[in-house]
Amino acid sequence: MPLKSSPQPAPSAELRAGGDCPDRVPDPAGPISPGAPLDNIVWHALTGPQARFAAGEGGARRFARGFSALLGFEDPASPDFGAIEPYCDPGEAFYCLRWRGPAPRGWRIVAEGPICLMVCREPVEWPDAPKATPLSAEHVPQALALAEATRPGPFGPRTMELGDYVGVFEDGRLVAMAGERMRAGAFREISGVCTDPAHRGRGLALQLLSHLLRRQRERGEQSFLHVMRDNPGARRLYESLGYRLHAETQVRVIERE
Repeated sequence: MPLKSSPQPAPSAELRAGGDCPDRVPDPAGPISPGAPLDNIVWHALTGPQARFAAGEGGARRFARGFSALLGFEDPASPDFGAIEPYCDPGEAFYCLRWRGPAPRGWRIVAEGPICLMVCREPVEWPDAPKATPLSAEHVPQALALAEATRPGPFGPRTMELGDYVGVFEDGRLVAMAGERMRAGAFREISGVCTDPAHRGRGLALQLLSHLLRRQRERGEQSFLHVMRDNPGARRLYESLGYRLHAETQVRVIERE
């Protein structure tokens, strides 16, 4: 998955070149509401509270360079790539949700796979992270290095400006982090969840997630996140915190030629 601001981000192991994806499934807990921001979260974020971080026109938006490499369309079933193309450089690659058609002229599909949107409907109280340290601009190089090593999702040098990010340090080195990315309406996304492989199995991600969840609840926000369907370990972790499946759809990495 994209790890930094680069012309060719590397997709995660759960994404594949081509292949089928199951249709979107209904939230087992019941729909939130028709037309809710979650149904098209990238578009609602970039034309709403995070519009200052967006570039694009008409029915297409992208996060500005340096942020997460995501595209949002007013109509994701029929995306207007012509409107966003002037804002994308040749060789730039982006994640795009819910779109299934063939690649338009001037673009190519790098990888694709099924992704789950999960919403925290039944929050579970876990111990807070005693070592959680707020991350800031001085921590960007270490955050990029950790993201590059673990591939948690689209992550750029300015991603941490989108919300609160916290991490755990060992001997001055960042070994785990989690933070907030998209928001629209009452919904706030948790993203960038990753732990150095040498420090896994200690519950660091769970503690950081619990810390962020507590803060979101205090602000009256509804927490959600994205996870690849073929990552059962991460899904179990999120379920232990009260997240439940809201929808399953397709994510693609698409590159401008």
